[in-house]
Amino acid sequence: MSSSDLFAPLRDAAQTLGLDLSDVQLQQLLDYLGLIQKWNKVYNLTAVRDPQAMLVQHLVDSLSLIPALRRHLAATPGQRLMDVGSGGGLPGVVVAICEPTLDVSCVDAVAKKASFIQQVAAELRLGNLHGVHSRVEELQVAPFDVITSRAFASLLDFTTLTRQHLKPGAIWMAMKGQHPQDELAALPADLDVFHVEQLQVPGLDAQRCLIWIKTRA
Repeated sequence: MSSSDLFAPLRDAAQTLGLDLSDVQLQQLLDYLGLIQKWNKVYNLTAVRDPQAMLVQHLVDSLSLIPALRRHLAATPGQRLMDVGSGGGLPGVVVAICEPTLDVSCVDAVAKKASFIQQVAAELRLGNLHGVHSRVEELQVAPFDVITSRAFASLLDFTTLTRQHLKPGAIWMAMKGQHPQDELAALPADLDVFHVEQLQVPGLDAQRCLIWIKTRA
């Protein structure tokens, strides 16, 4: 299945999510998918190999974050986002393509995966995208406005490892599958889970939710 065969399904999924993406952005997303397929042969970025499945399980699944992220960014544009345990760049690369004014750092402890992100940034000319090779707890960097993750770790580990990188008043946005009741219960009392948003992923028959967290004032 070629990139052109996936263009219409991707456009339709984006429209279903309420996202008005340009043809250039849609093509960038498909070019990114092509790079995953190319590098996957050497770097094992994902266990999913079928292009149609990759489209839904990776691109469209990551796109489901964008409407919520845009609502948050509307009040204060020009922010910085860190995607933790980004792996092959999900959702960080998708965010960088959809939000070109947002500075996105994809952090991963595996050097090859950070190198892949850097390659994606170069080939797709995404000046707002950075691949960072580091264990997140050892990272020396200015704090971020938003920290995201997708299947990175438990909510407790996610927030504990990244708390030092969160600006005052900033938020975590964690993408999860089923409602993680046990993980929510394990969070410390000084964290406020102020919204749990159900995500509908076009073409995916599985539960998804987005956990919004901030520190209590």
